[in-house]
Amino acid sequence: MAAVPLSILDLAFVGRDETVAESLAGSVELARSAERNGYRRVWYAEHHNIRSIASSATAVLIAHIAAHTESIRLGAGGIMLPNHSPLVVAEQFGTLESLHPGRIDLGLGRAPGSDQATARALRRTREAEEGFPEDVVELQGLLGEKSPLPGIRAIPGYGTHVPLYMLGSSLFGAQLAATLGLPYAFASHFAPAALEQAIEIYRAEFKPSEQLEKPHLMAGVGVVAAETEEIAREHLGVTRRSRAKSLFSRGERRLTDAEAEAILDSPQGAAVDEMLTYTAVGPAESVAAYLDRFQERTGADELITVHYAPTLPGRVRSIETLAAGAGLGDRSVA
Repeated sequence: MAAVPLSILDLAFVGRDETVAESLAGSVELARSAERNGYRRVWYAEHHNIRSIASSATAVLIAHIAAHTESIRLGAGGIMLPNHSPLVVAEQFGTLESLHPGRIDLGLGRAPGSDQATARALRRTREAEEGFPEDVVELQGLLGEKSPLPGIRAIPGYGTHVPLYMLGSSLFGAQLAATLGLPYAFASHFAPAALEQAIEIYRAEFKPSEQLEKPHLMAGVGVVAAETEEIAREHLGVTRRSRAKSLFSRGERRLTDAEAEAILDSPQGAAVDEMLTYTAVGPAESVAAYLDRFQERTGADELITVHYAPTLPGRVRSIETLAAGAGLGDRSVA
């Protein structure tokens, strides 16, 4: 496999019969496995009011994982900046960087991270969404030595230069990342439609910055790696049903497995399979070969892998299986 770094987006998944505490302990185990197996970084995303995801307090989770690992980079993929003030985010990630120097990343997005009712509960405003580009610049300044706010310093935060990453699933993020000269991570693991156009815009419009001299593209890709093709396909089936339940359940009533399968067999199922367009499924060699083809197609400088399995041991095994197939332990990638 091409020697590009492999990283992980951990969704901090809470299983059906699992507590949040068990899920968070699982995220520690997963990060330790990633560290042992040669992955570059693990990111966590800010989601709210989603019963199966436990990463809503993203900075707190990063702090916990960092305290239980030694060297792997950790960060947000990402913080939904319109939900927060730039000063508070600068203080949080400045604290993380001060505690764990050289290990912290700050990916930024503008989506709510949930539904509109939850966005209102977060006190999110339309003005905050529209001011997202200006808030990114303000945050960048607060993490540097030139505060954009007279008389205001982020303490901690000032002078830490925590690296920023722009996240996106549309053309907006690509354009903003290019304008600001930031690394760009495209969410092709769940929103594949605009991938190629976003890449083209990012590379064509990129302007060098103090943080970055040339474009750095990161692309998300799903992974279901297992000992055999049969096991991997079983795990993919569970993932498809879970996505169908998330998309089509209404209110507190969740779809049963049988109802989810019926949707997957109907025209509505195309929406689920489109989200999983870029997903590598199978044993080590075939998954590594898929990622090779995906990297060649996109020219990505780094792949963010999202491991789908119904249990923590399955996700850890997927991480280990891909690492073996990709030869991560045999690489020396800066």
